[in-house]
Amino acid sequence: MGGADGLLLAGDIGGTKTILGIYSREAGARRPLAVRTYPSAKYPSLEAVAREFLATVHLPVERACLDLAGPIVGGRAKLTNLPWAPVEERALAEALGLRSVRLLNDLEAVAIGITELQPQDLRVLQRRRRAPGGAIAVVAPGTGLGEAYSVWDGHRYRPSPSEGGHGDFAPGDEREAELLGWLRARHGHVSWEMVCSGIGIPNLYEFLVDSEFATEAEPVASRIAAAPDRTRAIIEAGMEPWPGSALCAETLRLFTGILGAKAGNLALTVLATGGVYLAGGIPSVVLPLLRSGPFLARLRDKGRLSRLVSSMPVYVALGPAALVGAASAGLSGDEPG
Repeated sequence: MGGADGLLLAGDIGGTKTILGIYSREAGARRPLAVRTYPSAKYPSLEAVAREFLATVHLPVERACLDLAGPIVGGRAKLTNLPWAPVEERALAEALGLRSVRLLNDLEAVAIGITELQPQDLRVLQRRRRAPGGAIAVVAPGTGLGEAYSVWDGHRYRPSPSEGGHGDFAPGDEREAELLGWLRARHGHVSWEMVCSGIGIPNLYEFLVDSEFATEAEPVASRIAAAPDRTRAIIEAGMEPWPGSALCAETLRLFTGILGAKAGNLALTVLATGGVYLAGGIPSVVLPLLRSGPFLARLRDKGRLSRLVSSMPVYVALGPAALVGAASAGLSGDEPG
């Protein structure tokens, strides 16, 4: 793919926002010719967002590579946290007048993009030596909870998506056991996503309210209740020393501890001696709490294998790893796997 006739539309499509960019092989995956961000829920479909973007940029796009927050099976995807109709590669290509469309799981794209990020795109939580060719684990709490991993095939890293965020939540202490029971009574099945994501943070907050952890201050409660995005309001109150925001601060402490446990589980599952990376929209916002709160203690709390997890480097990815990964995959022309 080269020249103006080979321009690529790359996209990172999530439950909260959709980021679209135009790329050329000459400029590469880190230098989009144009990029825009759209609120996903304000559009009826991915096709509608893409049409608006392409009509705005007026560039001769030939193909697309798009990552979506949901499983991809046979070139077809149903987004987990958006009420859009399923997206199909061939139908979307025809609708947009493109030669081809490739769909990736969003965490597969993140796993690709992680290897493209520069040191300035990362923040270190646990400084350790990366094992050459060691597996890489990615945990990404955004609207939902994504997971992926990459393994070295002798020449390069090969990413694999995962839907581990929908596995059964395992409590790590008595309070989390109470949380599990509280959620099970309301929802039945309790996944990690329900306690470790943008969807999950209001669940943690409401659990603490019901368990009478602290008296909820009226100004804070009213602001959260009226907010169009309760998760953002809880995070903002928890990160700032507002009077009466103890419930929000404890919500984030509970969240970061659970995130540490989940990240440590994936680190053991894939033996992530190449590094554990936190991506998604939330870790960069709560970065100070990841450094000072229970995250690292819970990540390392793995019984006889605690020393192994303590030897793995841990990072927060600040750069747009998913979009970079989608662009890189599209520009390379390689098939997944």
